[in-house]
Amino acid sequence: MKAIYIFLFAVLAAGAARAEQVVVLVANSVAMPMADIRDGKLRAGIHLDLGKALAQKLRRELVIEVMPRKRLAQTLESGRADILCTYQPDWLEGRHIWTQPFFPQSDLLVTTSSAPRPHAIADVRDRPVGTVLGFAYPEMDRALGAGFVRSDAQSQVANLDKFRLGRVQHMIIDKAFYDYQVRLGLKAGAHPPLVVKYQLTRCAVSARSKVPLAEIETAINQLVREGAITKILSNYQ
Repeated sequence: MKAIYIFLFAVLAAGAARAEQVVVLVANSVAMPMADIRDGKLRAGIHLDLGKALAQKLRRELVIEVMPRKRLAQTLESGRADILCTYQPDWLEGRHIWTQPFFPQSDLLVTTSSAPRPHAIADVRDRPVGTVLGFAYPEMDRALGAGFVRSDAQSQVANLDKFRLGRVQHMIIDKAFYDYQVRLGLKAGAHPPLVVKYQLTRCAVSARSKVPLAEIETAINQLVREGAITKILSNYQ
């Protein structure tokens, strides 16, 4: 009988430990400064810093799951994970709960210095623009329609490589990624970038999450109020 009680206690204790976790998703295609992924594990970057900051405010153990972008929505919807951050509702399929907008993100249009500098999106109409496969660029679609000529690469790194090799004269790139590459010594030979869009992104929360949305919102408010989001970004600029 004593052994049964010990077993039941262990089961309950394990369940309690699991209940104190927060599981955060990260796409395996993301590059620094957002994520340094090696051997399928998140080693460093903004996603790790943000996850740690949220987990600390939530007083939960952080668990990060790295997986292909195509599996993110299904994993979140099934309840096998709690949160996916730095996204927007129109970027993710499925039914999820969304936090307030809070994490800044910008898309830049970068043009090689050997081509005329564009002063508006319309200036690249009918010209190939380096983009990332699977990414949506609604501002470009609205401004150019059929004149938005995408030249897709598998990742932001590959997109930047195409640009540096002269295979495209224009590219759309995330500001944090571009700034980080410049910080590392990138010599792209480019005009000053044109901001295509500035936005505040959100976290998608699973409707089956064990972490209440109200707790997540409180944690986000605390991080914003304390300047933690700005500090995280500044570490990579």
